Amino acid sequence: MDIANLIQTVSLYAIPVIFSITLHEAAHGYAARYFGDHTAWMLGRVSLNPMKHIDPMGTILLPLLLYFSTSGAFLFGYAKPVPVNFGRLRHPKRDMVWVALAGPAINFAQAVLWGAGLFVLQGAGVSEPFLLKMCQGGVLVNVVMCVFNLFPLPPLDGGRILVGLLPMRQAYWLSRVEPWGFFIVMALVLAKVINTFWMLPLMGLSFEALDLLLSPLRVLLLSGAAPV
Repeated sequence: MDIANLIQTVSLYAIPVIFSITLHEAAHGYAARYFGDHTAWMLGRVSLNPMKHIDPMGTILLPLLLYFSTSGAFLFGYAKPVPVNFGRLRHPKRDMVWVALAGPAINFAQAVLWGAGLFVLQGAGVSEPFLLKMCQGGVLVNVVMCVFNLFPLPPLDGGRILVGLLPMRQAYWLSRVEPWGFFIVMALVLAKVINTFWMLPLMGLSFEALDLLLSPLRVLLLSGAAPV
């Protein structure tokens, strides 16, 4: 394993990953507080302090082990989940959808900001490869995190969104999958089912949406046209 390559990769992705994890989890906690559950707030998890959300095993050790064991071909990690007592939400079934959606939504918003940052740097004539690649990494990291977490199986955010949207009977049966959901998701990841049938198609759509949203800024900054 090329240690120099590992250090370069970690340096490029460290800041985007920290921001993506921190804001994702804080968004869940903030949304839960807004809709009536103060559990995460009281435990100090509605915070922009990364240390509140980083799991030593899931955020640091597991990705490093996978990086070394697969030569960077496969990476997976997770943060400490923000505790939410859905029963304390004012309208539990409906509000669960918004609480779960808050995390992926903030990741998509960060992807927009990293993409905008890339065009701003290019428009300003900045050619430093490290900064440009970090912005590109920020877009990629947040799109991956957004799309993966939207996979419709508990305990992922997409699973909880689906539980909130389904009729009560179907929602009940889907929610019972949650204790085994992590292992099912991991099996589907290893079998490349999620990557082939979920990640790649939805990431493609996400990049198209980002391109559409950022196209006015790209034209303004990179076409040489001055603002009116």
